[in-house]
Amino acid sequence: MREAFGARFDVPDGYLNTASIGIPPADAARAVAESVARWGSGRDLPEDFEPAVADARASFAALVGTTAERVAIGASASQLVGLIAASLPAGARVLVAENEFTSVVFPFAAQRHVQVTEVPLGEIAEHAADHDLVAVSAVQSSDGRIVDLDGLRRSAAAGSTRVLIDVTQALGWLPVRLDWADWVVGAAYKWLLSPRGAAWLAVHPDAPEVVPNSANWYAGQDPWSTTYGLPLRLAGGARSLDLSPTWFAQVGAAVAMRWLAGLDMAAVATHCTGLADEFSAALGLPAAGSAIVSVRAPDAVSKLTAAGITCAARAGRARLSFHLYNTSADVERAVRALR
Repeated sequence: MREAFGARFDVPDGYLNTASIGIPPADAARAVAESVARWGSGRDLPEDFEPAVADARASFAALVGTTAERVAIGASASQLVGLIAASLPAGARVLVAENEFTSVVFPFAAQRHVQVTEVPLGEIAEHAADHDLVAVSAVQSSDGRIVDLDGLRRSAAAGSTRVLIDVTQALGWLPVRLDWADWVVGAAYKWLLSPRGAAWLAVHPDAPEVVPNSANWYAGQDPWSTTYGLPLRLAGGARSLDLSPTWFAQVGAAVAMRWLAGLDMAAVATHCTGLADEFSAALGLPAAGSAIVSVRAPDAVSKLTAAGITCAARAGRARLSFHLYNTSADVERAVRALR
């Protein structure tokens, strides 16, 4: 059992795969286990999960720099991105980064009435003004590159371009304040250290209207009294986009994200990027200031795996990700495996 930033983690030595699956704080894992036990003995009612849903929603809002009433809940990042993609007008021009994670780009590419253009990540801000919407990850899944958020903000503010930012590979280690973006989407199960099955969408009050194509009872004005029949009576604002919550995912997210939202995220970032840069320096790679490092070397993944390192194979490279529960011992073990 490891301790980090005041929490305990049952994380194995050499676990450098948070970019695939985050390890929950022990308190969060226990909360989920207890919830499953209550379910198994019929001791919970649907409304008993409401505090967890509210807590997780509020924590996501705090982490991205907005307020809870501007946040909708969903099940996955792609599901929430799909709502925005399906709401675009015919002929809308969408700009994405080359080799972007497909959950960001496929929802737009699947719309026959939308034009999608790829450019290198470093040129996103430069070309933003020529498009109606930019959809980009704050941190690239394949190699940890960070988009120029300041440049994108300036470009969007100077024109009419709308901005969607996916923070799935950023939120939880990278300090961000994205209250300026039209939409901010993120999934729970990586750096937010929560169960898979929860995601959130922060909606700027001036963002274009999104059609609630997943409208359901939980998006109702009063979910507990508007469960049957017409007329349509959805909640106002972002809550009209809510998906009925995946209960156990919300239970775990409420605990893990409340703790994360209370941390000094600058200190977390210093810890995570410090380990990543330490690893890079030991291999003669340039420091990138990201918690994700991508290594192109013969048999890198097999060498790391043989040494007991848990990593991922992405885009033909070994991907290692360093979170707050990792230590220099993990760095040393990975470096030895690759030397």
